[in-house]
Amino acid sequence: SPPHTMTKTREFGSGGTSCSGDWVFKKRSELEGSPYLRDDRLTVECVVTIVEDENSFVEEVPPSDITDHLGKLLQGKEGTDVIFEVQGEAFPAHKLVLAMRSPVFKAELYGAMREKDMSRITINDMQPAVFEALLHFIYTDSLPAMDDIGRDDYKDIVSHLLVAADRYAMERLKLICESILYKNIDVKTVVSMLAFADWHHCSRLNDACIRFIATLDTRGMDDMMTSQGYVKLKETCPLALVELLEKTSGLGELL
Repeated sequence: SPPHTMTKTREFGSGGTSCSGDWVFKKRSELEGSPYLRDDRLTVECVVTIVEDENSFVEEVPPSDITDHLGKLLQGKEGTDVIFEVQGEAFPAHKLVLAMRSPVFKAELYGAMREKDMSRITINDMQPAVFEALLHFIYTDSLPAMDDIGRDDYKDIVSHLLVAADRYAMERLKLICESILYKNIDVKTVVSMLAFADWHHCSRLNDACIRFIATLDTRGMDDMMTSQGYVKLKETCPLALVELLEKTSGLGELL
């Protein structure tokens, strides 16, 4: 960084102030004849160069804004070379960005098994809102704001977004969705959430659901057993329900 210069006057006396430096001697006659000596006072001109510490310079560097630029690239749709059709809605995107963020997209768009025309791709098994959230994360590494939707709709979108993350091998997005769903577990949804976590190989969410069940009191267990998720699991897969109860019973004794 450029040096800083400053003009300042400082008076040195005989008491207290100390200085250090190289000793350069001058004859008394030369000093008495110098224009810098007036009324027993000596004027000394010093030129000091102050160089900023490297760490101080680094602190002034602003944080990375690459995701802001990529987000604007998605919004502006400049240079897009692929269009995704999701239940009638079109989403332009950039193949290179998708391939960079997802190994599955990379294989589909640039791999040996890709089709000849990859400029337009149809996705039938995903909601437009979910695909839009997926694209937003791919470009910005963050989830879009969803403040205008209810809690149940929010959980539904995050659940489907986790499925999309699993499908396109985006582990960071998958972990973020797992964390959100874990924070929204309650007695009415925990069994359904457990089955969902098991189906999509979400080990952290699976363990969290089991721990949640293991800490329920009698009233909480009663509420859980009357939930739709519990009733459905009991009808369709009773062995899974037995396994669940065995896990939570053993864990409950340790908690």
